[in-house]
Amino acid sequence: MIPFIPFIRDVFASARAARRPVVSFEFFPTKTDEGERALLEKTIPALGQLNPDFCSVTYGAGGGTRAKTLAIVDRIQREQRLTTMAHLTCVNATRDDTLSVLRQAEALGIKNILALRGDPPSGDSTFTKTDGGFEYSYELVRFVREVGEFSIGVAGFPEGHVACKEGKHVDWQRLKSKIDHGADFVITQLFFNNDDYFEFRDYLTGLGVTVPIVPGILPILSTAQIKRFVALCGAELPRPLIEELEKRRDDDEAVIRFGIEYATEQCEALLSAGAPGLHFYTLNKARSTTEVVKNLGL
Repeated sequence: MIPFIPFIRDVFASARAARRPVVSFEFFPTKTDEGERALLEKTIPALGQLNPDFCSVTYGAGGGTRAKTLAIVDRIQREQRLTTMAHLTCVNATRDDTLSVLRQAEALGIKNILALRGDPPSGDSTFTKTDGGFEYSYELVRFVREVGEFSIGVAGFPEGHVACKEGKHVDWQRLKSKIDHGADFVITQLFFNNDDYFEFRDYLTGLGVTVPIVPGILPILSTAQIKRFVALCGAELPRPLIEELEKRRDDDEAVIRFGIEYATEQCEALLSAGAPGLHFYTLNKARSTTEVVKNLGL
């Protein structure tokens, strides 16, 4: 039986009225059955004890995990009774393909969609529009809004999208277009300098944006991994942060402990400055996110 699942736009409205932050967790489909069992039977139940407002499940580069994403969202909602959002991208999908996914989502009781342009398939350096598909994420947002009753989130980039050569302000103006076409809330890419988030938020507010702009938080798990992530997404590691990571070098336990401390301080400052919530990139691990949320008293 499918439990009652609210629209995430209503979750934010209720939290705003109660003057409390919204807390959410992101997961990704695994490549193996063993990994999926660990995710569904260990990681998500452990994080579910923190009573998040919602979870999300990514789509995979190239849209390759389409069916698995919906299946995991369905299981989280039915088995853990947690509101969960499915990611949806423009990559390798026609309009008919996208409509089919949305109809499957409706049938499963999935009411929340994160609409993204998406990363190119592995081996491709640039995004190529699929014939009969969408070139820009605002087109996907508009399509989802037209064909079904969903709450729609979109991605925002406090340092500008890595593929936007015109600069971050142009990228932020394009985000405003996604909101104008029907997005209910924004979840940001990971960042490590809160000033980037504040500049991003204030610029959008100046454009008349009123939807929640939720900071995306990644507690650092390893030095090599975070350097690889920021190289891919175009985020910057502040010099003091790099120096602290280098002190710990290959001591993963020390890096994890430092990552928890850094993320806690980052979140405290964001919340005190009015961020409407926190979206944690869990990397399918429970420990760091659990400790940060507990440190914050959430």
